[in-house]
Amino acid sequence: MATRHQVRESVISLLYAKDIGNEKIDKFVDEIFEERKIRNQQKEFALGLYNGVIANLKALDDEIDKHLSEWKVHDLGNIERAILRLGAYEILKSDLDDAVVINEAIELSKSLASDTAPKFINGVLDAIVKSKAK
Repeated sequence: MATRHQVRESVISLLYAKDIGNEKIDKFVDEIFEERKIRNQQKEFALGLYNGVIANLKALDDEIDKHLSEWKVHDLGNIERAILRLGAYEILKSDLDDAVVINEAIELSKSLASDTAPKFINGVLDAIVKSKAK
């Protein structure tokens, strides 16, 4: 059975694939989850994350843009963008602890993104948490 970390990693790969133009990826979500042994409650969790990010994409991008000083969300690398979208979604739309979400995003960025991504992602997601608290 997959861990939540592995579930998030799979969701990021789906978001990445969709973002780079693979619009047909939605047809293969079940197969991808099955291949990665994401089943039952973990599959429900994964589908909730993926579908939630997709359904709230514009609002998430707008929120991320508010906390970027030099760029816009579409100027970022695809992996960094996928991690930020997932993290922002979990911070804004889930009951998970914000610190857990940020830590998970940092860990994912360490293994999937550029060397400077963890610090950057931490800063943006932390700013989203702080603006949510206001």
